[in-house]
Amino acid sequence: MPRLAVENVAHVVTRMRENVSLKSASTEYGVDPRTVVRLGGSALRKTKGGRYAAKPSDNLFRPLVVPVHGGRIEVGVRGSRAASELSKRAIAQREFLATGDDTKLRRLRKTKVLDASGREVPFLTDEDELARQGDLGALSFESIYARRG
Repeated sequence: MPRLAVENVAHVVTRMRENVSLKSASTEYGVDPRTVVRLGGSALRKTKGGRYAAKPSDNLFRPLVVPVHGGRIEVGVRGSRAASELSKRAIAQREFLATGDDTKLRRLRKTKVLDASGREVPFLTDEDELARQGDLGALSFESIYARRG
């Protein structure tokens, strides 16, 4: 099984939470729907109509990219909750860059997110470094998702 297909299963499930069908989400990420059911079945449930729907949360692996001093690193996290926490961080960083308001950054400073190996994922809050990376375009919306292939 190609690594890309395995990683994209979590993305398919995430899209399904946005009311996208299994078939459409699978097509979008280039994964056979049967592969999603086989590898991501713990994150899915069957509806009364026999279709698949995503459960509110999951424990699937997701490779994500986070900014750190000097650049970005790829981290693998387990579960939609950890991915959502990293997304909140990215939103706070972008909001700081857009407005100069560090309220959300300060609020999230004490939150801990663990990667799939149990290590804490670093959270870049240094305003000068955030500004530098923002100027380079390293904090764009899509940049949280690891790119493959």
